[in-house]
Amino acid sequence: MYTTLISPTQLQTLDPEHTVILDCRFQLTDPEYGSHAYEAGHIPGALYLNLDYHLSGVKTGSNGRHPLPDGQRLAVDLGAAGITADVQVVCYDDAGGMYAARAWMLLRWLGHAAVAVLDGGIQAWQQAGATLETDKKRHMPRRFPVKASLIETVDADQVLANLEEQDFVVVDARSPERFRGEGETMDPVGGHIPGARNRFFQHNLDGNGRFKDPATLRSEWEAVLAGISPEEIVHQCGSGVTACHNLLAMEHAGLTGSRLYPGSWSEWCSDPERPVAR
Repeated sequence: MYTTLISPTQLQTLDPEHTVILDCRFQLTDPEYGSHAYEAGHIPGALYLNLDYHLSGVKTGSNGRHPLPDGQRLAVDLGAAGITADVQVVCYDDAGGMYAARAWMLLRWLGHAAVAVLDGGIQAWQQAGATLETDKKRHMPRRFPVKASLIETVDADQVLANLEEQDFVVVDARSPERFRGEGETMDPVGGHIPGARNRFFQHNLDGNGRFKDPATLRSEWEAVLAGISPEEIVHQCGSGVTACHNLLAMEHAGLTGSRLYPGSWSEWCSDPERPVAR
C-alpha cells in the first residue's frame, strides 16, 4: 500500500483491477485547463477530478476560495470513480503535486489510507517512457466507504482562539512575498495570521519538480518545527490547497500527525475583525 508518494515505475506494477488513477490538473487562472489537458492526453485509465467542482465545496464569500466539499457528495464522486476500501488510489497533476496533494488529503480526510501522489506528476510518467491515452475509462460505480478521518482539521474560530492559547503553530505554505503581504493578487488583503511561520510549499521539491528525499525533508521540516511536535503544527495557505503539499511532505518525511486549516488565508482575511500581521 502506498500512502504518500509513488513513482512511475511503481505505478506501472500495480494491479489495474485494484487501482484508480485520478488526474487532478488545474490552473487557478484557467479553471477549464485541466479538463482540456485531460482530453488531450492522460495516464491510461485515469479519471479527471476538477479542483473547483469535485475537490471543493460551495463558496459563501466568507469560507475561503476552496472550502472543503461536502463529505457525502465527495464520497459519491469517489464511488462513481470505482474507489472502494481495497483500491489503491494514485493522484497526479503537472504542477509538482500541488493539486494532487489536495485530492490526497481529501481521501485521507474521508478515511482512505491507500492513496498516494505520483512523484513528478505526468512529466515524470512521460520521462519514464510511459505513454498517454485519450480514451476515457469507465469504472463500475461502487459505494465509497467513509471511515474515521486520517487528517484532523481546525476552523477559523480555533485559529483565532489559538492566538492567545498557543496550543499549536500555524505554518503558511504561500510564497515569502505573499506571507509578508507584498504583491498580493489572489486575496483582497495581504499579510498573514499573527504568529504563523512560513514554509513555501515549493521548497519541498527538488530541481526536477519531484519531492526531496525523506531525510532531506525531515531535516528541513525539523528546522521549521524548531523543537515542537508535528501534532502541534496546523498547515495553512491561500485557500487550503498548497497547504496539503506541506502536509504530504511532512507525512513522507515521517513527521506524522500535523493538521490542516482548510479555510486558510482567504477565509481568515474575509473578516476584518480578525487580526493581520505583515
